[in-house]
Amino acid sequence: MESPDQPAPDEQSDGASDAARLRRIVLIVAGLNFAYFFVEFAVALAAGSVALLADSVDFLEDTAVNLLIFVALGWPMVHRAVMGKVMSVLILGPAALAGWEAFERFSHPSAPQVLPLVLASIGAIAINGTSAWLLTSVRRHGGSLSRAAFLSARNDVLVNLSIIAMAVVTLWTSSGWPDLILGCFIIGLALFAAHEVWEASEEERLATKALAGDID
Repeated sequence: MESPDQPAPDEQSDGASDAARLRRIVLIVAGLNFAYFFVEFAVALAAGSVALLADSVDFLEDTAVNLLIFVALGWPMVHRAVMGKVMSVLILGPAALAGWEAFERFSHPSAPQVLPLVLASIGAIAINGTSAWLLTSVRRHGGSLSRAAFLSARNDVLVNLSIIAMAVVTLWTSSGWPDLILGCFIIGLALFAAHEVWEASEEERLATKALAGDID
């Protein structure tokens, strides 16, 4: 006789199926974001856009979040904590480069090339839109992390649209200030995201210590 607290076999099977589907989707989304990071990063350097360079960091952030969800379903908490800190450092690398580019341009901001900027942003919208669509069906299966990944992908589309709007303003004014101002704002978002990933990994590390009875 089954215990009333024990999940039925069908419920256990459905839970395992949902977890497997979630892991498969977040791995696909992580791969898409990681691949497009290199595309947007290269275009940003060629076009001379601080905003696009900063936005490329967001693809690395989304890669980190989705990989953390993937490993969170299979790795021990102590390993997830280490993975989270590695990912937060990886986010900081390109963010620091974008920050240095912004710093160097403050004295003489130059207008970026508009066409590559717009084309790269359209591609980013396609990647983020696809990611949001894939995550829609599983955003309730992985708790707060999977919901955060879905909301991040959806909100990234708005950032990409703002870059296209900035490109239009740049074309109209021939000024580098719109790109520089938007770039600084996106860099700030990336630094905040890296901080959040680090804090989450630190919470997992402390939780592991607490479970092991090693409490300071």
